[in-house]
Amino acid sequence: MSTPEPSAEDTAFHSPPGGFAPPPQTKSGRTAELWLTLFAIAVVFAALVIVEVAMEQHLTWDLAKYAAAYTVLMVLAHLVIRRFAPYADPIMLPIVALLNGLGLVLIHRLDLADEETQAFLGHPAPSSDANQQIIWTLIGLVCFAVVLYFLRDHRVLSSYSYTLGLAGLVLLIIPALLPARFSQVNGGRNWIRFAGFSIQPGEFAKILIIVFAAAFLVSKKDLFTTAGKHVFGLDVPRARDLAPLLVAVVLAIGIAVLNKDLGFALLIFGTILVMIYIATDRASWLFIGIGLFLLAATAAYFMFDHFQQRVEVWLDPFATYNTSGYQISQALFGFATGGLAGTGLGSGQPNTVPFAKTDFIMATVGEELGLIGMAAVLMLFAILVIRGLRTALAVRDSFGKLLAAGLAFTLAFQLFVVVGGVTKLIPLTGLTTPFMSYGGSSLLANYILLAVLVRVSDEARRPPAPPARRNPTPIGDAPTEMVRRVE
Repeated sequence: MSTPEPSAEDTAFHSPPGGFAPPPQTKSGRTAELWLTLFAIAVVFAALVIVEVAMEQHLTWDLAKYAAAYTVLMVLAHLVIRRFAPYADPIMLPIVALLNGLGLVLIHRLDLADEETQAFLGHPAPSSDANQQIIWTLIGLVCFAVVLYFLRDHRVLSSYSYTLGLAGLVLLIIPALLPARFSQVNGGRNWIRFAGFSIQPGEFAKILIIVFAAAFLVSKKDLFTTAGKHVFGLDVPRARDLAPLLVAVVLAIGIAVLNKDLGFALLIFGTILVMIYIATDRASWLFIGIGLFLLAATAAYFMFDHFQQRVEVWLDPFATYNTSGYQISQALFGFATGGLAGTGLGSGQPNTVPFAKTDFIMATVGEELGLIGMAAVLMLFAILVIRGLRTALAVRDSFGKLLAAGLAFTLAFQLFVVVGGVTKLIPLTGLTTPFMSYGGSSLLANYILLAVLVRVSDEARRPPAPPARRNPTPIGDAPTEMVRRVE
């Protein structure tokens, strides 16, 4: 005897008395963020202990000072996100906290090495750069909180795109107009230096130009994809559609080249090129951009002596070991010494590399943590970039998508340029490692960049507002009308 088939009415899902329960709330992720941040603090504390034991053979009060200050700052950063961006991505802050903390550990380790060297030479101990880095971290987190407090909707930035783009260009041109003694550091004129104060405006100009490019590309997206000419299989847009962005980018790159800031020129060119590709979804832009880059790089090689010198050092650093090739040669020796697992924190000699705390802090990672530690640090950056790109995919508005993608890509591209230069994959450019290198400008600008990404991710993960319930009209207030029956 077969079982009768259930009718459609039997299989229908009936509404329970009182209606369905509301959908579950989207988890904010703040608890996970707190635990991950505490884990990052624990890793940094353990690394500080290892450095102190290896360098000093005992624990000093500096350990307690750095650990306490770093812990308070990162917990405050978590509370700021919990208050002003409760639905933000829960992974970004812990990753940045760990990178910032590892940078602090390495700077403290190099401080101890400098103290040993000066003591051996009979000189007084130099001032601690780790103390200064803690202060820069504090200021960076203040900027982070200010951005999150005032920027409640990232789409507001698109309303001021031309003003922000102009501000970025002004920041870039200021060092070029100042006398060399107020702007030149290590041959490059990309600083503003006064008594006891110095700032690298290019770090902030980068963010402003990305905001301008995102807003401009969103406003002209349709023209880029529908108007223009088809030349040799490539879609070339009309010049008048591209003019504002082209002028801004050419000015930014031109000023950077004149200031001998080749790293910034390469960074802004690559970032804008990728943003154009994302906005138009046309690979022809990449071919045009790569062709222009090759032409510009060839011209720069024959026009600028410092560019030729960097290429020659890149091709054969050991030929000029005692002069311009010393830095990259020492870094390569450090990588070779570190090998697979590294010498251990506090057991190498990374202080023999010039500018080990700034441009070459990744050489310290490679020597003392080895290939494994280097891969772990790169993996942290990769996760941060992926979370930024994931935010770009999730956010609903086009400006937010392009802005998040541009900010995430510029982090990835800057890391590639830095690591490529330190490992001799590409010529040196003078950029710093985000969140890890010593320096106030880089740290402040990157925390501002992180705040904008956090704001966009908060919008992307924020659950939609529930539909407003219509209050039933009381029967006494219901409208009435005469109805006539039609025979």
